[in-house]
Amino acid sequence: MYELIKVNDKTFYIDCPAKIGVYQAGENEVYLIDAGSDKDAGRKVRQILEKNEWTLKGILNTHSNADHIGGNAYLSRNTGCPVFTDGIEAAFTEHPILEPSFLYGGYPFKDLRHKFLMAQESETRGFDDPDYPKEVKVIPLPGHFFDMVGFRTPDDTVFLADCISSKETLDKYGISFIYDVEKHLETLDKVENMEAKFFVPAHAPAGERVKELAAYNRDKVYEAAEKIKNICAEPKNFEEILKRVFDEYNMQLTFEQYVLIGSTVRSYLAWMKDKGEMQAEINDNMLFWRK
Repeated sequence: MYELIKVNDKTFYIDCPAKIGVYQAGENEVYLIDAGSDKDAGRKVRQILEKNEWTLKGILNTHSNADHIGGNAYLSRNTGCPVFTDGIEAAFTEHPILEPSFLYGGYPFKDLRHKFLMAQESETRGFDDPDYPKEVKVIPLPGHFFDMVGFRTPDDTVFLADCISSKETLDKYGISFIYDVEKHLETLDKVENMEAKFFVPAHAPAGERVKELAAYNRDKVYEAAEKIKNICAEPKNFEEILKRVFDEYNMQLTFEQYVLIGSTVRSYLAWMKDKGEMQAEINDNMLFWRK
């Protein structure tokens, strides 16, 4: 874990739970793509940088989920490097309470205010900032989160953030976190047709091909949608639907899974309602969903 792997002339990644990219911009200057989950991850990354005698010039964040920005604060504080992100992701990075608040749908109780869902805050700059390395191309990859992006380095390595999950993860859990199902499917179409020398997804094996895995991720989205529609053959309220989803996928409910999968199920319901495949109705002061 936290092994530095070289994939092209100037591009590396650090193998860890959410892969961290390293782009070598000069002989001794590098940029990170994401920063790990917390200060401990940041400390391990810093040790790798020092071992290679690299100066950290900046952190490029793909999106603001805590496992990708948790190392920002430690690394920027100890190296003075800027953090680059944009749009809604910048707001979540500067105000991390937004992530558990968004997922819960209100002020999150204490069990949700921890590093898994809420990173330390860090100041950010936009991708249009003069100090952003313009040779690293920003690739919009919305769906999993609001304004998630990937990056293409000059030696044609593409970092895909969280837009695809590994086959093993999908087979184990069946349903993965998605904010906007329609945008997520559009992103999977884009990735399936993308060309590059090498691909580095954050939570799937890195390699030269990604087409088949993108298609498998799409299949799992439609499979989850069908399960939810079948659950709603008769009118059900949200809590009933969520319980059935957990039962169908043999998952155990926890506070974290309640907000992550709960938010995802709401996104599926909204997507299918907008397509005319799901109805929402209020009866006796309760909201019910029906196929």
